[in-house]
Amino acid sequence: MQKVNLLDGMFKKSQQKGKEYLLYLDVDRLVAPCYEAAGKTAKKERYGGWESKGIAGHSIGHWLSAAATMYQVTGDEELKGKVEYALAELAAVQSYDKDGYVSGFPRSCFDQVFSGEFEVDNFSLGGSWVPWYSIHKIYAGLIDVHKLTGSPLALKIVTRLADWAYHGLVNLTKKQFQRMLTCEHGGMNEAFADLYLITEDARYLELAERFYHKAVLDPLANNQDDLEGKHANTQIPKVIGVAKLYNITGKEKYKQIATFFWDQVVHHRSYAIGGNSIREHFGPENAEELGILTTETCNTYNMLKLTEIIFRWECSAHYYDYYERALYNHILASQDPDSGMKTYFVSSEPGHFKVYHSHDNSFWCCTGSGMENPARYNRRIYEKIDDRLYVHLFIPAEVSYENNEMIIKQQTAFPYQPSTTITIEKAGSEIKEIAIRKPAWFSDEPTIKINGNEVPTVEDKGYLIINHSWQNGDQITYDLPLDLHRYHAKDDKKKQVIMYGPIVLAGALGRENFPETDILDDHLALNNHPLIDVPTLVTEGPLNEWIKVNNNEKLLFETEAIGQPDHQRVKLKPFYDIHHERYTIYWNIMSNQEFKEFGDEEKNQKARQQQIIVDEVTPNEQQPEVDHNMQARNSTSGYSNDVHSGWREARDGGYFSYDLKVDPTREMYLYVTYNKSDFTIEIEGKKLDRDFEIKIDGYVLAKEHFNQPNIGELYSKTYPIPTELINGKDKVAVTFAAEKNKIAGGVYHVRMLNNQSL
Repeated sequence: MQKVNLLDGMFKKSQQKGKEYLLYLDVDRLVAPCYEAAGKTAKKERYGGWESKGIAGHSIGHWLSAAATMYQVTGDEELKGKVEYALAELAAVQSYDKDGYVSGFPRSCFDQVFSGEFEVDNFSLGGSWVPWYSIHKIYAGLIDVHKLTGSPLALKIVTRLADWAYHGLVNLTKKQFQRMLTCEHGGMNEAFADLYLITEDARYLELAERFYHKAVLDPLANNQDDLEGKHANTQIPKVIGVAKLYNITGKEKYKQIATFFWDQVVHHRSYAIGGNSIREHFGPENAEELGILTTETCNTYNMLKLTEIIFRWECSAHYYDYYERALYNHILASQDPDSGMKTYFVSSEPGHFKVYHSHDNSFWCCTGSGMENPARYNRRIYEKIDDRLYVHLFIPAEVSYENNEMIIKQQTAFPYQPSTTITIEKAGSEIKEIAIRKPAWFSDEPTIKINGNEVPTVEDKGYLIINHSWQNGDQITYDLPLDLHRYHAKDDKKKQVIMYGPIVLAGALGRENFPETDILDDHLALNNHPLIDVPTLVTEGPLNEWIKVNNNEKLLFETEAIGQPDHQRVKLKPFYDIHHERYTIYWNIMSNQEFKEFGDEEKNQKARQQQIIVDEVTPNEQQPEVDHNMQARNSTSGYSNDVHSGWREARDGGYFSYDLKVDPTREMYLYVTYNKSDFTIEIEGKKLDRDFEIKIDGYVLAKEHFNQPNIGELYSKTYPIPTELINGKDKVAVTFAAEKNKIAGGVYHVRMLNNQSL
């Protein structure tokens, strides 16, 4: 058994702030939707935001995982008492259902699924919003409580819930089961794999393997990257599950899926801070499109979980090179050190800022995984495999084994200090070798000393191995040579990030035209908040010539006057230290000649869009459609790799609609993007023309008719909106409606503009 205690430093401060929020939350409010789903009166009012919607109940699951983990690493008895109370409440709710169902929404959607006849799309199942995804958090929370505290009640609740699922799903055919998996279902395969390991009940292993989503996982098993356009965090938990199934079954296919997926996401689909996705979806391979809605935080939470599993198959340092980059620059950076609130997206848009959830009225997915993150800092600083201790991360912490028979302490101020000291406080027989990671960012060869004397080491897969007969008080000192270096975006070498070792140094751009608050109920509310001008860095010299350190203790840097226009000096500091101010992670860095040729063309185009776009929806993307109150009948959506865009259409008397913001003080224009290759199709001998109406609050704004095939490329049309349709309104319903035997769409992008064109 391993127990790790964080020592004084920024991770311990962040962990303490995370614990404060866990203690702040009211269990009665978290379990309120579970009571209501069972038809009972809750003790208190449920929380707002997502907890007031169909996804309710996911937050109590995240809270259980977070609280159990935080109790394990801090020993806080108040937290343990709250966990025990939460279990008692969930057990009480579960007692109302004869089959053992407990969740934050009624079971009717699952009852429909269990019948074999059910409605399903990417984010809806049986008329409910991602029900397996949401209930998975309760499974995971109960499993974590049992594993970390030994609670028999947690195991009793979760096995009853698992038996309910098994008996409901056992009669589904393979085809029906795969159809069900179309809808986002979280880490259900992981949950049942974990339950199998705890109980050795073969039914749970059977169910874990049935939650194998062939449409997504089979291409990965064949080394095919078919991820473009897919909802990113729908896929990562599936891969975590098959990675755990490889450890149980030894099936090579599962290992192949996990390693290929990890390589593709980390090396071809991630940003400089270690996060991935834009508007929650994977873009084209090797694209690094900047934007406000990039790097969903819970994606990175899950990628770290996957990294932990895969490392044991190869024990290579490059896994923890990624882990470290994502931990410092995304996970640590995602928590506001003042309020303890967390981010949903972390914007890569130059000149934007971080947006955090509110205390009581958000409860986004990333609020949930964000509860867990500070409690997980301890997890992989050290890792013991056989008689070798791996030191993965340079974070001050003490680790003990086998009831304190061996105690090891790491003391460092990294990254503010380019070294670490590891002391054998108490020597035991458990560990023969210590393996210290040699990161890819090292700027020089490191030196390792024991008790002041340099010692030889053997390098193995990026770790320096020390074989020594350890004695009480032995002290290892290890250099960590850091220096400035550049990260180049995969799609444009002029887009660059300045790094110091593994640390992203972002431009600290102040609070010019900053919103009244960046702690919000609605994470999209400031998407169109005006940006500021971000200078282009015009230089041809190496970094050390034009970046100087101003404060070593805080890692504050400043550039020479190379920012254009106006020869500006730019301040840089670690991205994890930037809160409540504007920033840029990515700079346009170019030579004088390049600046003359390209100038500020891209920046000016984005500034124009920012001023003109009042609201927008990207079809086929879950959160934009949910946040714009999508209503639909006979409607489907998908993704076109040809034009790198999602789409939505409706058929045969169907429709789909979105609520879009308008500005009644300005002229408004609906700007809709279509695909030239969309035309009449034939189904079962019946021709369906693309013939549809576009309505604003029921008023027919325009009629469209597409029937001639063309080269597949996107194009947009502008529809002026009569003033009387928006007078006195702040939003309108935009509907695309098809008559019988007709198709509405496909629609690839919907924008509301205050100008006739972009």
